[in-house]
Amino acid sequence: MPTVILVRHGRSAANTSGTLAGRTPGVKLDETGVHQAEAVAQRLAELPLAAIVTSPLERCKQTAAAIAKHHEALRPATDRRLTECGYGDWTGQKIATLAKDPLWAVVQQHPSAVTFPNGESMRAMQQRAVDAVRAHDAALAKSHGDGALWVAVSHGDVIKAIVADALAQHLDTFQRIVVDTASTTIITYTATRPFLVRLNDSGSELASLIPKPQPKTRRTKKQSSDAVVGGR
Repeated sequence: MPTVILVRHGRSAANTSGTLAGRTPGVKLDETGVHQAEAVAQRLAELPLAAIVTSPLERCKQTAAAIAKHHEALRPATDRRLTECGYGDWTGQKIATLAKDPLWAVVQQHPSAVTFPNGESMRAMQQRAVDAVRAHDAALAKSHGDGALWVAVSHGDVIKAIVADALAQHLDTFQRIVVDTASTTIITYTATRPFLVRLNDSGSELASLIPKPQPKTRRTKKQSSDAVVGGR
């Protein structure tokens, strides 16, 4: 199956102000975030991307647009399943205030039990995000082949939840995963299991992700079209 490069959006004003932005409209990248988006775009510039998919929130769309500048044939597609968790009444509140709410400890230690007041459950957030990645992966396998590379721009909690699923870990462990702004997290899905290739990567080269041409082998009379199970 293709390889997805999960990109967290660049830093926003909400990240530095200690506010839970959630799905608040109009939250954009700050100056540092713009530079971060440009930097990750440069790292992805040489990759033969098959698609760029993004959360509909502005900070993700800005990051996706920076990436797309280096891939003229691609236009970022929006998928609402990659949007931020629906924090409901918590949206727009200060983290310091929310940390005093009894629900905060549950979010940190037992997130699979959490449904935010008038919002979304964390289990539902994980399910729709994983479904989105797998659906795009399957579609790109058909249109571009199993070696396709593509980018999904999303949010910290969403990417952490996708990683937990890929590692076959319970959602209650996902708070142990760190995903920084403008970092790349890379997962290759196969028919039997996913492989976490890189996590929270903000600086290494990405050229090694480019699929290598497969050598053509000449078939002799003794060769069969069926491969030996487990190799020779």
